[in-house]
Amino acid sequence: MARRNLLLGGSALAALSAFAVLRPMSDSHAAEGSFPFELSEEEWRARLEPAAYDVLRQHGTERPYTSPLNDEKRAGTFHCAGCDQALFDSATKYDSGTGWPSFYTYLEDALGTSVDESMFMTRTEVHCSRCGGHQGHVFEDGPQPTGLRYCINGVALNFVPATA
Repeated sequence: MARRNLLLGGSALAALSAFAVLRPMSDSHAAEGSFPFELSEEEWRARLEPAAYDVLRQHGTERPYTSPLNDEKRAGTFHCAGCDQALFDSATKYDSGTGWPSFYTYLEDALGTSVDESMFMTRTEVHCSRCGGHQGHVFEDGPQPTGLRYCINGVALNFVPATA
């Protein structure tokens, strides 16, 4: 039994390592094209914490259940950590049980999408429409009224509480 667990654990570790190696790691925008807010890669590195840079600029993913924004319940708005554009209203946030902040819709014109074929699957990547920063992915297993789940990396967001 112990040998089997060791082999299974080793296989899982090898698979996760392969995913990390196969993940795109170029110094390019998370989305192709030009955006209203653009910086050089040196300016992005200076502006962002390393974890936020990895997610926003290199298509990274933070570990699940690590973002304090998972537990954020106050009224307010979630903004792009790269350019401060408002992306999500807190009224659309819900607990998806996935370990990442999740929303069933976004603010008008705040996000763009692209096809992400990494990790041996096809997904819909979502990015900030102002700076092109990678936010996460959208899936069709969310609650009504949209049936969508915008699964967003917490390090790609800043929360701005509503004013009284």
